[in-house]
Amino acid sequence: MSHVIALVDDDRNILTSVSIALQAEGFLTRVYTDGQAALKAFADNPPDLGVFDIKMPQMDGMELLRRVRELGGQIGGMPVIFLTSKDDELDEALGLAMGADDYISKPFSQRLLIARIRAILRRQDLAKGVNSNGSQSVAEELPLIERGRLVMDPARHKVLWDGRDVTLTVTEFLILEALAQRPGVVKSRNQLLDVAYQDDVYVDDRTIDSHIKRIRRKFRGADPAFDAIETLYGVGYKFGEE
Repeated sequence: MSHVIALVDDDRNILTSVSIALQAEGFLTRVYTDGQAALKAFADNPPDLGVFDIKMPQMDGMELLRRVRELGGQIGGMPVIFLTSKDDELDEALGLAMGADDYISKPFSQRLLIARIRAILRRQDLAKGVNSNGSQSVAEELPLIERGRLVMDPARHKVLWDGRDVTLTVTEFLILEALAQRPGVVKSRNQLLDVAYQDDVYVDDRTIDSHIKRIRRKFRGADPAFDAIETLYGVGYKFGEE
């Protein structure tokens, strides 16, 4: 089954060119020129991944992402790639802090965008236990990861803390899984990058810091005292031993 990609941008030329390129690669596309129309459509028929422009009138990409994450469930965990016309570190930090899975500055290579879309969707399918042909894979047999109050189900991309659901993106899930698999063992930023960003996609190692902050914030929504992910300054991160 083809993946459905939602493109949200007020520039119709970009929507047309990117949509044609994605369709040529076997994707299905839905295009929206404003965030409000996209949000309404997502609630009724969620896509598999969204590509949002940040700078849009009425509802910008960051507000759209915030609303999407608030919906929770399947749509709340939808992977999102941000596009922006400004090479601005502040925009990037804000986008990642709000739950974007990736970030590309305009003007951008369509080949790069497609490569990042494929990488994110492969990770998402792996987490859900789905093969590239759409059938269930052996991931269904992956054991639960149980670490004290944390329960992770890799086959279903499900996370519980004290029995409460915590919605993570695919990238966040993979980072937390890498830490939780070996409690007490320190993982460097580069090691976590290797887990979260495959396929030779370049990402600055400080991006991991933004992901960790976001993971902590989500868990503190379920438990304000959450402190299981420890920082070792200058070294990396670890999941605390019980």
